[in-house]
Parts: sequence; C-alpha cells; structure tokens
Amino acid sequence: MDSDPDSTTSNATRNHWALVTGASSGIGAAIAHEYARRGVPLVLTARREDKLSLLAAELRQQVPVEVIPADLADPRAPAELVAEIQRRGLSIRVLVNNAGYGVPGRYLTKDWATHAGFLQVMVGAVSELTWRLLPAIRASGSGRILNVASFAALVPGADGQTLYAAVKAYMVKFSESLALENRAHGVKVTALCPGFTYSEFHDVTGTRQMMAKLPKWAWLDADAVAMAGIDGNQRGRVIVVPGGVYKLLRFVTKHLPDRLVLDLMGRNSGRIRKTG
Repeated sequence: MDSDPDSTTSNATRNHWALVTGASSGIGAAIAHEYARRGVPLVLTARREDKLSLLAAELRQQVPVEVIPADLADPRAPAELVAEIQRRGLSIRVLVNNAGYGVPGRYLTKDWATHAGFLQVMVGAVSELTWRLLPAIRASGSGRILNVASFAALVPGADGQTLYAAVKAYMVKFSESLALENRAHGVKVTALCPGFTYSEFHDVTGTRQMMAKLPKWAWLDADAVAMAGIDGNQRGRVIVVPGGVYKLLRFVTKHLPDRLVLDLMGRNSGRIRKTG
C-alpha cells in the first residue's frame, strides 16, 4: 500500500480515513477540500450539522465522506465521537485537530463557564481525541496528525488574548513532543501556525469590523494555509508557518529581546483585538 495518505486514491488507502474537527467552515473546510482533492476519505465533525452536510455533499463527488456532528465543548463528546467512528467501522489514519474559536476581551470580562468551555474545546478535546485515536494512527504505519495552532503561539502574548495564545502555544509543544514520541512508528505530527486568515472566525468572535482595519498584506487565504499545512506535514515538518510575511515576522521576533517584543505587543493589541 502506498504510504502517502495525501497522494493516492487506491482502494486500500480508502479504508484509512482523515478526521477533521471544526470542518464546517474556514481553515477546517479548506483542509477537508484539500484532502478530498488528494483522494483521502473524510470524517467531518463540527457543531453545525447543516453546514457539514452541505460540505459533505460537495466532497462526495471526490471521496467517501462521513458526517458526525459533535460539540467538543461537551466533555463527553470526544469519547462519543470515537465510539461512533468505531461503530461505523472506520479506521482513522489522519487526525486534524482544527476545531476552535476565540474569546474576545480581557480575562476578567468573561465568566468562568465561558473560559471552561473554551479550554475544553481547545485543550481537553484536542488531547483526548489524540490519545484515543493515536493507537490506530500508529498501527497504520504512516499516520498523520495536523494540529491547527496559530502564529500567536510563536510570539509573546497580547493584551486581550489571555487564553487564546496560551492554548495555541500548548498545541505547538504538544505537537513537538508527539512528533518525537511517534516518529519511530511512522507518524508525522505538525503544528500549523497561520497568521490572520480569511474565515468565519472573526464573525464568531464579533471582531470582524475591527479586523477589517488590518492591512491586506497581513491576511492569508484559507486554501493556501490548508495546502501549506498538509504539504508541511507530509514532509515531516513539525512547525509550519504559512506566508512569507509571517515567516519574516517569526524570524524578527525570535531575534529581538523578549521584553521589547512584549512591549510592542502591548502597544498594538488594542488595534486588533477587543480588550474590555
């Protein structure tokens, strides 16, 4: 069997599926489209079943697609999702942990229930789904894990970004350790760290009008981000930063004193994010 799940449409490979969380829109939908283009069958999950069904109908013209709605803010959801995957007799070879959102405003402007739900989606569900699916991913002999993090994980935290940058940094470190632990099993693990990307993300967080003030060069295309992440994962890159501008920014921030970069973040946070 071809060991590249991204470049074959063989019948054997079609028995090994890619699970994409948060697949109903944005980067998640773009990743689903890119895997479908490469002939990888898909299990799509998100809260919005109507959007998933529309996407699935489109992608079924290329590959088999299964839809399993789930709200990963529910602590029971990861186990129930995996149980349903197993009930349907599907073998997951590729896991894409993409589901996520932002909570705008400073830390104390939200109640704890809001933060707890956010942490469950962004940390709890990511960790549990990976733990539950990793044995099958290892067993495939050429498994893949793509964790959609953020460029925010690679620079000092910003005012009003208290938990978002922190959980994305967790995903980077989580990916690095998983990559080292599982490379002997043929598993490639990548943290995808895009900057600002055109999607519904800012509509959900209520920051669309504010984000529209950013210059055009700061924005990435979701399809290009998806392709960069999947290509980087296939090449075995543990951290992928799409876009030349963000590669340059990462280089600059890595070589400036942390205190200076933190000060710059503090001066500019209010321009791009609600601070409460």
